[in-house]
Amino acid sequence: MSYIQFDNSQLVNLEYCLARELLRSNRAGSYASSTIINCNTRKYHGMLVTPQPGIDCENHVLLSSLDETIIQREAEFNLGIHKYPGGIYNPKGHKYLREFTTEPIPKLSYRVGGVILSKEMIFTSREDRMIIKYTLEEAHSPTRLRLRPFLAFRNVHKLSKENIFADKKYETVPNGIKIRMYHGYTELFMQLSKSAEYTHVPEWFYNIEYQEEMLRGYEYQEDLYVPGFFEFDIAKGDSIYFVAGTKEIVPTAITTAYKAEIGKRIPRNNFENCLINSAQQFIVKKAEKTEVIAGFPWFGRWGRDTFIALPGLTLTIGDFKTCKEVIDTMISELNGPLFPNLGCGNNSSYNAVDAPLWFFWTLQQYAEFADKKQTIWKEYGKKMKLILEGYREGTQFNIHMTENGLIYAGEPGKALTWMDAVVQGKPVTPRIGMPVEINALWYNAVMFSLEVAKIAQDNTFVDQWSGIAEMIPDSFVDTFWNPDKGYLADYVNGNYKDWSVRPNMIFAASLPYSPVDEEIRNSVVNRVRKELLTTRGLRSLSPMNPAYKSVYCGNQVERDLAYHQGTVWPWLLGHFVEAYLKLREKSGMPFIKSLYKGFETEMTEHGIGTIPEIFDGDPPHKARGATSQAWSVAELLRISWLIKKYEEVTGKSSTKKKSKK
Repeated sequence: MSYIQFDNSQLVNLEYCLARELLRSNRAGSYASSTIINCNTRKYHGMLVTPQPGIDCENHVLLSSLDETIIQREAEFNLGIHKYPGGIYNPKGHKYLREFTTEPIPKLSYRVGGVILSKEMIFTSREDRMIIKYTLEEAHSPTRLRLRPFLAFRNVHKLSKENIFADKKYETVPNGIKIRMYHGYTELFMQLSKSAEYTHVPEWFYNIEYQEEMLRGYEYQEDLYVPGFFEFDIAKGDSIYFVAGTKEIVPTAITTAYKAEIGKRIPRNNFENCLINSAQQFIVKKAEKTEVIAGFPWFGRWGRDTFIALPGLTLTIGDFKTCKEVIDTMISELNGPLFPNLGCGNNSSYNAVDAPLWFFWTLQQYAEFADKKQTIWKEYGKKMKLILEGYREGTQFNIHMTENGLIYAGEPGKALTWMDAVVQGKPVTPRIGMPVEINALWYNAVMFSLEVAKIAQDNTFVDQWSGIAEMIPDSFVDTFWNPDKGYLADYVNGNYKDWSVRPNMIFAASLPYSPVDEEIRNSVVNRVRKELLTTRGLRSLSPMNPAYKSVYCGNQVERDLAYHQGTVWPWLLGHFVEAYLKLREKSGMPFIKSLYKGFETEMTEHGIGTIPEIFDGDPPHKARGATSQAWSVAELLRISWLIKKYEEVTGKSSTKKKSKK
């Protein structure tokens, strides 16, 4: 029995199965994604979605979908499914589905009369290539299979429409064809493991609808181009492979390539393995660069997200090498004291005050996990000093250190913290001034730098920064703490203090170096638990606040207004858990374990085998946003690691007590 599986009663229920999506990406930055019944509900869905360097830095949908038709005794049964205007689904291939499983890879089983056909899909780890294995498991009459590819050749953020510019020509290649609809694109190769008849019948299919885009307030109808179809005989017990990729493959090598890819997969046979499997999908390696994709299907690389997610994605599973490669890639793009927050090359934006400070935390985690504290300063000291000095002296966006040692950041029209939603040119939560988490991160960065500088005996740096480090805790408490309220201000600007109860204060209690004492940390954790903690993470704003938004839905403006005004973020839970266990230790374990295990049901919801970007603020905390988010997955892996760490410490303590007796 597969850990993740769906039966016929679930698969024929469109409301149920269209809400469940499947994703597979590779180390080249490409991906394949759809619902579990292969009915696309987003413009981001596709069987082959890949970067197009000849056009831009973004992903493009080449092969949108592939319809299969079983032919027996001149009767045809189309297994595909598309939505058209008026709520019409045609064809309705999902009615033939009997089972969906994920081990070792996604597998759909169809039954048409006496015919049982299985379809297994694998996205190769290095090449931009989808391989689909069709096996005729049962048949009592001669059977043929027809494959009809639906092509888009467009940016993932846009939609395709019939046009006179589409190149309808094709060329034959071994057991298939190659086609390029528009200039600048890579060629799309569609091949089979056995010889097949290709019939070129170019036509457009109009107004295919994507219901998720309609719900999100975007354009949601597109025209897809079908160049023709492949048709071949298939006998009972036979397996035939279809391949779609950006490079030609030798047909005789397809079976070997397929089997090799299966051997690389981490089995999704339990909760933690699902998380580890998902974690690997965010790592992209291009040329000399190793990067982290913030989330699928629409995010690219984000600097802030990279540093927050990196320890959980790599260090918790012992992949120190990849962690260092990502750190070194990001350092190569440092601009003064700032890291690129989004974009690449000349299109990069350096508008994140927290990204450089999270870099210190990531480096700190790397040093701890990989036992590298002795060499960190020698290898990264120059960049660490560059960032600290840049913040002290002042840099872009009015980021600078004030006389009391704290960091001020921001200017009108800019959103520099992770709460960065902007509506009609205005930040929803601008937080200009001294944000609480920025200053908690700042103190941690200074203290960690002093720690490794002392190991390296850099006395000059130690002398320059020790006084600042000593100043920060008192300044932090004077600025953010109110004993009568019992929690920390979210941000301070001059005489104004924002007392909105937000999760940003949790970092003052979770980071390795905290600027506040245990009493304040305990008070912060209690307040966060009381007003912000849910079973799916921390709310971005207390429900007691009049500005609280309980549901994340509607058009882009409506969603952006709710993004950081109550929406639940799973990644924040990692720091709550860390702060909670530091205070409660053994006594806090049952509660934390229940929070962690509570996410297991998400393995069969929304994004199969992964964790989404956000959830609604109110129960039942419906999953929203990106289907699979790097820092969501990463922080759950870190929570798992923290649980094991505290169990190990508890176990050792028990052993010592027994030995004393």
